[in-house]
Amino acid sequence: MNKKHNFRNLKIWQKALNIAFVVSDKIENFPSKEQYSLTSQISRCSVSIPSNIAEGSARSEKSFIHFIDIAMGSSYELNMQLLIAQHKNYITIKELQELECQIEEWQRMTAGFQKTLQ
Repeated sequence: MNKKHNFRNLKIWQKALNIAFVVSDKIENFPSKEQYSLTSQISRCSVSIPSNIAEGSARSEKSFIHFIDIAMGSSYELNMQLLIAQHKNYITIKELQELECQIEEWQRMTAGFQKTLQ
């Protein structure tokens, strides 16, 4: 049986959306020269995480697992992009560490959730 999930009720979606909101607020302060490069890349991968959960929730379990895999990949990409942002002093080490903690918590939650689908 293919069970559909209401993505709004999923804790992994709620946490992913919160991360996207926090990241969105942080990148508002990035230099305008980064608008079409690092800022855009960070925005796209942070929004991709909750978006893929939402899209996958309407699909079959097998497809949902695939969409969660994509979201997981985006979370690692986001982490990498934030390392560059910190290197360029667009965010502080403390901000990076706080975001990394949130991302890692999301990754653990999501891995656990994904196991329940298999």
